[in-house]
Amino acid sequence: MSELSQYEALLARAKEMRLDYTATEEGYVFLEDQDEEPQGKYMSDIIILHPLTIIATSDDNRQPDGPRALSIPIAATTNWTSNVLSDSKNRLTLSALAKNDIPAVLTSRAKVMHTPQTFNVLIPIEGAPITNQRASGRCWLFASTNVFRVALMKRYNLKEFELSQAWLFFWDKLEKANWFLENVIDLAREEELDGRLMQELLKAPVSDGGQWDMVAAIVQKYGLVPQNLYPDSYSAMNSSTMGRLITSKLREDAIKLRRIVALHLPTSKVSLSAKLTEAKTNMLADVHRILTLMLGPPPPPNKKFTWSYYDADGRFHSEDNHTPITFADQLSDVSCRLANHGTDMHKLFSLVHDPRNPYYNLLTVDRLGNVMPTPKPDENPNFTQIRYVNVPISVLKKACITMLKEEHPIFFGCDVGKSSSSSLGIMAHNLLDYKLGFNVTLGLNKASRLQVGESAMTHAMVLTGVHVETVETTDILTGKKRREEQSIRWRVENSWGDSAGEKGWFVMDDEWFSEWVYQAVVDPRYVSKEIRDVLDKEPIVLPLWDPMGALA
Repeated sequence: MSELSQYEALLARAKEMRLDYTATEEGYVFLEDQDEEPQGKYMSDIIILHPLTIIATSDDNRQPDGPRALSIPIAATTNWTSNVLSDSKNRLTLSALAKNDIPAVLTSRAKVMHTPQTFNVLIPIEGAPITNQRASGRCWLFASTNVFRVALMKRYNLKEFELSQAWLFFWDKLEKANWFLENVIDLAREEELDGRLMQELLKAPVSDGGQWDMVAAIVQKYGLVPQNLYPDSYSAMNSSTMGRLITSKLREDAIKLRRIVALHLPTSKVSLSAKLTEAKTNMLADVHRILTLMLGPPPPPNKKFTWSYYDADGRFHSEDNHTPITFADQLSDVSCRLANHGTDMHKLFSLVHDPRNPYYNLLTVDRLGNVMPTPKPDENPNFTQIRYVNVPISVLKKACITMLKEEHPIFFGCDVGKSSSSSLGIMAHNLLDYKLGFNVTLGLNKASRLQVGESAMTHAMVLTGVHVETVETTDILTGKKRREEQSIRWRVENSWGDSAGEKGWFVMDDEWFSEWVYQAVVDPRYVSKEIRDVLDKEPIVLPLWDPMGALA
């Protein structure tokens, strides 16, 4: 391969990987934002440099390839051990880690000191009490109800209020079971049982997790109830056993449904549709029975309930004019919108930051959802429910700042386990100093972490505040200076109880937001028309196993 063709191939590869690069006349392609001098290694006709620098090789005097060791030589391991122990810093690390975990030893004191729980933008009603999802994966239901409750607290002048997460949990499990069974039926002839899509569906048909569009669909169909009308049972707070039981039953049911499709004869007196409907109805009745016995019988969504409460001034109230559905409908009524600066809670939508995909485009995930829509006559079932508008991280932050200034809490999705401390209540990028402890750096960017499975949306929480500062910047094109607001740190309401963080509250530095936050749910009024118009575009359809399909 000539140097020119090497160079062209490298440029094409950089573009294909959507990497920011700088091409030079000498035939080099450098990735931008390279923090340190990397160590390179010959690989075919290119050099790959850690963490993500690629340069073309123009040296024809390379040594020819020879036999390569495939196993680990014992002598090498002995050498490595000697090298490790010869360094006094390594011996100190060894001693410290013998009796302590990594965070106790390597947490950056500077990061902790520079991430205080102080904010100059704070919504006046944050919601109380601090909630606790216990040993369950219901963070998305807690985050969404913690957003909904603020609107209702303003509407009813409440000091404390909690919506029932178990209510949504019950109906979500039942709807996910139906969603799974309908997918099994739809794929029975076109997808082998061991096909990748079928196996992905079988992994966790009734996962505890979910997404904003999924909770919106449950609220739209079943409504909301106050927490004291349908409180958590043991299995709501400790959901794993219930989840395993329903999953085992549904996997068995999947085999049965596929068998019904495979054995059906065109000459049968009973139609295939009738057979499948009867079988699926019986299967869902089994799931409903399990849920009822483990979570408790839910009140009917269309039956009125009585709700008694004290307002913030200590006055007693009792209301008996709402069903769960009409109670949720209040989030769009005039009184609630007036109390919430005009926001209709049923019209919020998701902005995401996914640097692998083009910005200002609509994303969806194939076959990810819970509530099956009713198809029109002669229309195929719709298995795409999730909608994300993909934007640069700066746009996502700007929308969040605007929402907070307008006194609205924000549902957001992130990878909470990375570079964070539950005990300290801090989420700060590079909170743990691995360079100090192990002489290693973790240099992947956000896009690459998504590509290799290093990161995904694993948790949902609520933003209630931000600290901003005005900084002077220079326009790259015009050279003119301008002053603009820049976010420094964010206030986060978690759902891990008041023993986590600072009485349940966390602080997130702005760099952590850039690197580990993927989603924020906002009012369409607080974004540009260009972004709102994206909702009308044809979506880019991501496969079910894509990391953007992870359920918080």
